[in-house]
Amino acid sequence: MIDNSIALFERAVKIMPGGVNSPVRAFKSVGGTPLFIDRAEGSRIYDADGNEYIDYVSSWGPLILGHNNAAICDAVTRAAKNGMSFGAPTEAEVKLAEKIISFAPGVEMVRMVNSGTEAVMSALRLARAYTGRQKIIKFEGCYHGHSDSVLVEGGDTLIASYNDLAGVEELLKKKDVACVIVEPVAANMGVVLPKEGFLSGLKELCKVYGALLIFDEVITGFRLCKGGAQEYYGVCADLVTYGKIIGGGMPVGAYGGRKEIMELVAPSGPVYQAGTLSGNPVAMAAGLAQLEALENRDIYNHINSMGEKLACGLSAIVKNSGLKACVNRIGSIACLFFGIESADDYKSAKKADTGQYARYFHGMLNEGIYFAPSQFEAVFISHAHTEKDIDETLNKAEYLINPRFA
Repeated sequence: MIDNSIALFERAVKIMPGGVNSPVRAFKSVGGTPLFIDRAEGSRIYDADGNEYIDYVSSWGPLILGHNNAAICDAVTRAAKNGMSFGAPTEAEVKLAEKIISFAPGVEMVRMVNSGTEAVMSALRLARAYTGRQKIIKFEGCYHGHSDSVLVEGGDTLIASYNDLAGVEELLKKKDVACVIVEPVAANMGVVLPKEGFLSGLKELCKVYGALLIFDEVITGFRLCKGGAQEYYGVCADLVTYGKIIGGGMPVGAYGGRKEIMELVAPSGPVYQAGTLSGNPVAMAAGLAQLEALENRDIYNHINSMGEKLACGLSAIVKNSGLKACVNRIGSIACLFFGIESADDYKSAKKADTGQYARYFHGMLNEGIYFAPSQFEAVFISHAHTEKDIDETLNKAEYLINPRFA
């Protein structure tokens, strides 16, 4: 029963657009009424009616350590007791910046902001200032927040196909491009992995044509491994953007890169960017506690092994059912696509059967498993997920899919 969620949603739609504060939460892609969450612990969330679910949304990625992690909660509580915000520098922001730089290859300076959207918007402005050019290249299906230049096509925004180096070079030849921005692993069209040589090829093309390479690591940063996609794939971008993961569940973002580029940011240089709550002590405390925990490589071993167990199990289930489907995974993030046999760019991913996913989503939800309410979002594994959680999830999936979907 979700009577309280229904009642809350009925109130919400009267006073908030769509009844939510971020679109995918509204369940528009899958139908039905969104769950209103009351509390969470470890790998579990509990809705307003007290129903319990194994959670694979993990607040869309940042909760690598699981819900309500003790170290993060303690750090936040201690920081909040000293003051929520000062509008002045604190030691915590210095320590978090130092930690990010120690983790991330090629990042020499960092500026804290309040969201991934703000980080991308600021990095694009910086790239334009450094190169003296205006045009940017982004990829179909990659999401970089909701600022205008990354939501439109045309004008100064050029669109390439993910995993297509030849297409990128054609655009670079014809236009004076300031930067190429990419999710190193595309995790907003499901999960689509870069083909071998794609990221290193982008780096080389940017070098040849005088453009900067920006990695949007809002999702991959510190999740694939300590150094994010840069370390994982051995490719250093000129600028990198981070988001929710560096806040451990608090609103936060950052952008960083080579010192010669970052020193153009005010007050060191002429590229103005400011934020009243940027680097606020509570968010910095949460982020620092999370990154300190991630010094332990056993965390990565666990989340990656749980990701492999879930993905391999789902692949076997859909194969045995006779369904056309595929599972893409890297480390602790994954996506089950229905209706297609592979997804390696936006066009192939968009052919997925969203109706079948919606039926699967609601079937699993009724069984106490909370996946993302959209075919084109990722599964996120946390350190709190156990083998028992994965086994329970796979048992429910097998019960649902065989033979009901076949």
